[in-house]
Amino acid sequence: MALEIRLLQRLAQQLVMTPQLQQAIKLLQLSHLDLEGLISQELQENPALEESPTEEEAQPEQVKEKEKTRELEATDKIGSVDWQDYLESHSNAIHGSLTSEASRDEDDGFPSWENTVTRTETLQDHLVWQLRLSGLDERQETIGLHIIGNLDDRGYLELSLDELCRVAETIPEEAEQVLKRIHLFDPVGVAARDLRECLLIQLENLDLGNSLAARIVSDHLSELESRRYEKVARSLGVSFDEVMAAAHEIATLEPKPARGFGEDQVRTVIPDVTVRKIGDEYVVFLNDEGVPHLRISSLYRRLAGTEGQEAAQAREYLEDKVRAATWLIKSIQWRQQTLYRVTQSIFKFQCNFLDHGVGQLKPMVLRDVAEDIEMHESTVSRATANKYVHTPQGLYELKYFFQSGLRKDNGEDVASESVREKIRGLISTEDPMKPHSDQDLARLLSNQAIGIARRTVAKYREAMRILPSSKRRQPNLRR
Repeated sequence: MALEIRLLQRLAQQLVMTPQLQQAIKLLQLSHLDLEGLISQELQENPALEESPTEEEAQPEQVKEKEKTRELEATDKIGSVDWQDYLESHSNAIHGSLTSEASRDEDDGFPSWENTVTRTETLQDHLVWQLRLSGLDERQETIGLHIIGNLDDRGYLELSLDELCRVAETIPEEAEQVLKRIHLFDPVGVAARDLRECLLIQLENLDLGNSLAARIVSDHLSELESRRYEKVARSLGVSFDEVMAAAHEIATLEPKPARGFGEDQVRTVIPDVTVRKIGDEYVVFLNDEGVPHLRISSLYRRLAGTEGQEAAQAREYLEDKVRAATWLIKSIQWRQQTLYRVTQSIFKFQCNFLDHGVGQLKPMVLRDVAEDIEMHESTVSRATANKYVHTPQGLYELKYFFQSGLRKDNGEDVASESVREKIRGLISTEDPMKPHSDQDLARLLSNQAIGIARRTVAKYREAMRILPSSKRRQPNLRR
């Protein structure tokens, strides 16, 4: 076969993670308070960026038109950078396109302080959220929920593999597969069965699975804990200094993955979005309070229009600063627009929740919203991270509305949180002298066409921190 050299031209699309795209993704994940902090920092560091005064909105139309003309004339002189596109929307304000005049009504403001108190996200909440995003099938997700529901205060799995297989009704190979997946959730090492496994998982995740540190954790953890470094060095045939360096590396790992996840802590949050009922419709309003409207400094526009050698030498610096300021403004616009669209889509699926509360939540996954607004699932995930919405039913984290589901006897799906709410309701109305057992609760739910196993009821009850029937009984209540 003869070999020959050919020159071929091929057209292909490729996603390039530019610095501007990285900035936009970073902004999308920020909470309201974090966004305020970042903008404040950028205003201090970039002299081309300035806050647009609110008085500008009250200027006469002819004055604003002249100002816009001056902007265009100065901007055209910048040279190689085409800022014409930017000047069509020179502020990060998006009030006109996404909200109505009703949003400025003082009576329709954001919730008061006492209505913005929420509990800190628990480790279980954090892991279940990741489980729903992991792409596992329904059976694997059920196994994962059993694993997450049986973690101790350190983040370790309390069940043995045999016990896990028994409660999850699965085989060891399938249980191990799901367990290994959860081991790499954030925080890495969660659901390990002991300290050794927890540390080894973290080392493996750092590509240190074959390192000296991994060998020490695997075979000499007790000696390491008692600081018998010389004995470890002799056993492994390495120097004392090498053992010390490895020990220092191991000390950077987290022995208790659950550390940092509070159980009973409360904090105040500022909602990023509010949903209000206006007439017969629910309307989404973004919270722009504390997020200043940004624009390019008029001084920099004038400097960009000057001539002469000194101005030419400074033009590159000016263009860098103006470019950075422009991308920040556009990134904030994209963040707000994406958050608005995602929230609208969420409540298109969860509209019954707004009228009737948690009991009417529907099962929903990221893919549902992503397909509805024609965005990638990862974008929806980032848009809902660290964001809160104030609704007629109260304050909720946006990712709360992505719910796993159970199949009802009539073929319909019901959100797991709705089942928990029904369990709460049944327990709240039970006879204190004869509280419902988990089997009783399963039977009562079955009467509502919700087929659920007793052990699943027990798992939900424990997750809600409700005592078993034997400890809820109050025999002397009527005496």
